[in-house]
Amino acid sequence: MRLSGNWLVRAGVFFLLATALGISGCSTPDTFEQPVSVPEVDNTVEFKKVWSRSVGDGHDGDLLYLSPLDVGGTVYAASADGELLAVDAETGKLQWERDLSDRIFAGVGGDQAQLYLVTREADLVALSREDGRELWRKELPTEALAAPQSNGVLVVTQTTDGRVLAFDTATGEKRWQYDGAVPALSLRTAAAPLVGGDVVLASFSNGKLIALSADVGQPLWQYEVGQPQGRTELERLVDISGQPLVLDSAVMVSGYQGKLALVDIRTGQEIWSRKASSLHAPMVGGGNIYLSSANGNVIAYRGSDRRELWVQDALSWRQLTQPAVYENYLIIGDYEGYLHVLSRDDGSLVGQKHYDSDGLRVPLQRLANGNLMVYGNSGKLSVFKLRERN
Repeated sequence: MRLSGNWLVRAGVFFLLATALGISGCSTPDTFEQPVSVPEVDNTVEFKKVWSRSVGDGHDGDLLYLSPLDVGGTVYAASADGELLAVDAETGKLQWERDLSDRIFAGVGGDQAQLYLVTREADLVALSREDGRELWRKELPTEALAAPQSNGVLVVTQTTDGRVLAFDTATGEKRWQYDGAVPALSLRTAAAPLVGGDVVLASFSNGKLIALSADVGQPLWQYEVGQPQGRTELERLVDISGQPLVLDSAVMVSGYQGKLALVDIRTGQEIWSRKASSLHAPMVGGGNIYLSSANGNVIAYRGSDRRELWVQDALSWRQLTQPAVYENYLIIGDYEGYLHVLSRDDGSLVGQKHYDSDGLRVPLQRLANGNLMVYGNSGKLSVFKLRERN
C-alpha cells in the first residue's frame, strides 16, 4: 500500500488490504470482508459488441481512474503509459493517436476545443481536440487523481491535498485557488469537480461538498455529506469519491460512511437525505435512484419518497463500479472484470460477462448514441449493445 502526503489509502484494493493487514477486527460501520464468489447467472440478456480496441497499457498496474470522454461524436481515451487516442463513437475508427512523453495520472477532461490531463509529475496539460498536440501546461502543487473539468472558460482541477485550482483555458494562467481541509487518512480516490458557468462544486475527503464562485473561487456554501465519527482514523473515513449528479436545480451526492442526499444547488440547503455508504455517485432512471454501496450491495430507492425498493446482495464486497442505466437494466462492473446485468424492476441478476482479467474500476458510460462504453484496467475499450437472448 502506497502512502503519500496525508496517508492516502488506495481505493479499489482498500478492503482486501485491510483484511490482509488484520484490520478486519476494527469497528467501522462497514466491516472488511472477503468478496463473494462470482454468482451463477442464467443469462437472459447478452452483450453484443459494436467495436473494441486497446488503449496502451490501460492503468498499467496503477490504481487510477482514467475515464474516457465522449463528446461531439468522438471518444477520447488515455492510458497511464501516455497513449492518447480519439475514435469515432459510432464505429470505433481511429481518428488520431498520440504517444505522450508523460505518464498520466488523471483524465480525460475536455470542452469544445481542448482536452485536459494531469501527469504523474503533477502537470496540468491542455491539448487540442483536433489532433492531440500540446497547447500549454502548468505545474500543480501535488498530484491529482480526478479528471480536470472545464466550462470552456475555466479548467478546474483538484489535487489530493485538498486544493482546487482554476486556470484560464486559453492561456493556462491560474485564475484562483481554494485550499480545502483534508483528514489525516483518506481513501486514495477523488471526485472530479463540477464546473458550471457560475459555480464550481468540489467534493472533499473530509465529507464536505463545497460550492465556489467560478469567477474568483470564493466559498458560497458547504454541505456535510459525512461527519467523522469514532476513535480511529479508519472509523472516521468520510470521503466523497463520486462526482455529484446534477438534477435541474439540485445536486445529488453520496459519501463513504455518510449519506445519500439531495441539495439545492443555489443555497446548499438539504432537500432530503438518508443514511448510506458508497464510493460512487448515485444513478437515476425511471424515477428511481440506484446506488452501489461500499459493501457491494446494490440498492434501488423510489425517487418520490426514497423508500427502499430492493437490495441485491449477491455481489457483496466485489468492489463494484457506479451502476449504469441501460433501458430496463443496470450494468455494474467489479474488481475481477465481470460485467453484471441487473433488472431494474427487482434487482435480479439477468446477465453476466467476464470482460477484463485486470478488473474494472472506472464508471461504465452510456454514449450519446445510447450504447454502453466499457474501459477495463488493462486498456481494453469496448462499446456494446444489450439485447435479450432468444
